Amino acid sequence: MKKYLRIFAMLAATGMLAGIFVYVFVINKSHPDYAAARAEYTLSTGEIFEAYRSDKAAASSLYDGKIVELTGQLTAIESADNEAYLCFVLDEGLFGPEGVRLHLLKSENNKVSTLQQGELVRIKGYVTGYNETDVLLEHGSLVQ
Repeated sequence: MKKYLRIFAMLAATGMLAGIFVYVFVINKSHPDYAAARAEYTLSTGEIFEAYRSDKAAASSLYDGKIVELTGQLTAIESADNEAYLCFVLDEGLFGPEGVRLHLLKSENNKVSTLQQGELVRIKGYVTGYNETDVLLEHGSLVQ
């Protein structure tokens, strides 16, 4: 009986150590400051869209997982549930408008009210890929 209790105690201690390890190194991990991060590439919304549309594999290897700064003419601002998206329509496809779509950081949502459709804006964001219609950027911010 004592042997089973000793084994159970060892397993419990191992489980608690694993839980502490997961909390410290995974859950409590600090997140990068995307708004202060330096862009690795600076280009226009049209250039990045054409790069993905003409050769998705090459553009993905170059831009995916990187922070880019883009300049483009704002087409639409979408807001829902305290989330804001900036849309840059560059072409009409079979399933509707195609272009670049940026999800703004929550701290940037208050700046959306100052933007006008058709305005030329500079944005910065983390490229997450291309879904055959839009180049998708997350953690976006407006560059002043």
